[in-house]
Amino acid sequence: MTATAVLTARALLLDMDGTLVNSDASVERVWRRWADRNGLDGDEVMKVVHGRQGYASMALLLPDRPMEQNHADNARMLAEETADTEGVVQVPGARDFLASLQGLPHALVTSADVALSTARMAAAGLTQPDVRVTAESVGASKPHPEGFLKGAAELGVDPADCVVFEDSGAGIAAGRAAGMRVVGIGPRAAFHAPDVVVRDLTRVRVEPNPDGTISLHVTA
Repeated sequence: MTATAVLTARALLLDMDGTLVNSDASVERVWRRWADRNGLDGDEVMKVVHGRQGYASMALLLPDRPMEQNHADNARMLAEETADTEGVVQVPGARDFLASLQGLPHALVTSADVALSTARMAAAGLTQPDVRVTAESVGASKPHPEGFLKGAAELGVDPADCVVFEDSGAGIAAGRAAGMRVVGIGPRAAFHAPDVVVRDLTRVRVEPNPDGTISLHVTA
């Protein structure tokens, strides 16, 4: 049995990996190699890395390692991930969803840097939103709310009037900490209690309203 929820917002803030782009194959390859190099269990590493910037994941996985080393390692990892786009595709419905947002306030808020986000969106055949908050734009990684708060500020919208689209626990926590409602995308999201969760973006319909708000018809 399906049920449709309707959320009203003035702006939408969109994560990239796992939300618009399925990059799991690349993420798995790069991070499992990193796990091997550092003598860690790959399965345990994969439980941590989704949604966070790389240096933040490393700090959790190797708590005694100097942060400078994490940042240096993160730069190498970003380059590896940017070069590895094999198997990177759109999340079902992402292209049509983004097309439906043309002319409406929305932003990309991603833990990827500019190079990686550009490469993955292009590999998936997706057009980047005009407003983008990337790793270079913030001083703290998700689950800190800084990225989503910055996205709302750049759009000139109160955080309470924003809806976040996210797939990861770190991202959902960041959206909640920003005081925003969260639509969870995909199976990872279901474990982290977003306001509503959908299989993919084919389950979301966007309707602009005369008063400037946006109605989201979300079918679970």
